[in-house]
Amino acid sequence: MPSSCKEIRTPASLPPLPPSPSHCHCHPPFHPAPFKQQSQELTNPHPPPPPGAALAECLQESECVMVQRHSAADCLRSPLAETLPLKCQQLKKGFGECRRGMIDMRKRFRGNQPVTFKALQDTDGDEGRGYQLYAGRSAFAGAGGRRTDGNEPEPVDWREAENERYRQQQQQQQQQAEAAAAAGEKKA
Repeated sequence: MPSSCKEIRTPASLPPLPPSPSHCHCHPPFHPAPFKQQSQELTNPHPPPPPGAALAECLQESECVMVQRHSAADCLRSPLAETLPLKCQQLKKGFGECRRGMIDMRKRFRGNQPVTFKALQDTDGDEGRGYQLYAGRSAFAGAGGRRTDGNEPEPVDWREAENERYRQQQQQQQQQAEAAAAAGEKKA
């Protein structure tokens, strides 16, 4: 089983690279060469094979691709992946681990300074309350949301407000009708 991404890069036709530590190095380490070697490398550069070159070669030589005429991508998926030779299965597993390692090594956040409560107070502005972070500042810093203490009156339901307005209109109409009836009795 490959112990590093270097072994995954190296097809069987190329001479193997020296063994490396157990952690994943998808890019070969830089070792400064003597000046003569550097000038030769500049005139005759050989780029390293892409990651997974050994896996690609193994797949091209496998029965799944050669005999059954499946695509290499199909051969890497289940159930065809179980029919691959053990070497290809090991290379597939190592390549997946190498890729995951490359993703994990990316910097997820800018900078590496630890977040302190004082920095949170500076970004939030109101004694550091609600210090959930988003992009380096408090998630709710600019929102200025309404603070509640739990003793606020319950808001009036719109249906109740409509009913109250309707009752007031009915009372006004009734008072106008009574006033008109009283005015009609005075004239008569």
